[in-house]
Amino acid sequence: MARSRTVALVLGTWLGAYLAALVATAVLAGLAGVAGGAERPMWFVGASALALWAPFLVGIRLASRRAGEGPFLAAHGLRVRAVDALGVPIGVASQLVLVGLVTAPFRRAFPDAFSDDAVAERARALVDAARGPWMLVLVGVVVVGAPLVEELFYRGFAQRRLAAVVHPVAAWCAVAVWFAAVHLRLAEFPGLFAFALVLGGCWHATRRLGMPLVAHVAFNATGLAMLILR
Repeated sequence: MARSRTVALVLGTWLGAYLAALVATAVLAGLAGVAGGAERPMWFVGASALALWAPFLVGIRLASRRAGEGPFLAAHGLRVRAVDALGVPIGVASQLVLVGLVTAPFRRAFPDAFSDDAVAERARALVDAARGPWMLVLVGVVVVGAPLVEELFYRGFAQRRLAAVVHPVAAWCAVAVWFAAVHLRLAEFPGLFAFALVLGGCWHATRRLGMPLVAHVAFNATGLAMLILR
């Protein structure tokens, strides 16, 4: 029973937050007059990121309170130690080496669907839309906000709770698939799945978010730098 309640809590929290984020983003797009296929200005990218993150933060906060956990950040393992600096080379190597290695077989089998351009298409569109000071908004979204919120939910909330009621390796792999799938980009799936396994391994080894968070920041920063400098 405890297992089913925990799984229901994790999935229900995600589903409620995801639906709320979709509604908030749709309302924001309607108010801003941003059509679905149109190029999105950087201010809208920043605002929609906040609309996406807020429901997830509220959802895991409510779930944490319901479970009677202590301080929010500590309960979800957001503690940093000196050893977490290892996340920097882990994240950089994952971006520069791991993603290419795991995507290569798919690129050979399906060259159009998994080409370098297809993998980088979404990130490239964001970089192209950022001009001048708006680049700071992009950096804030990609390098700071996204890693923090995603690690709080997928490792600090989902993997932590699931690992307590199912085999930890099963939770590790399930959350990795989940993390890669919610990005909704087939071309990115192999690389994101492999990287999510790395992030889950960092959490599994330390039971804290410090190392996976640092690795995630380094991964995103490296990818963004490559696109800016290319």
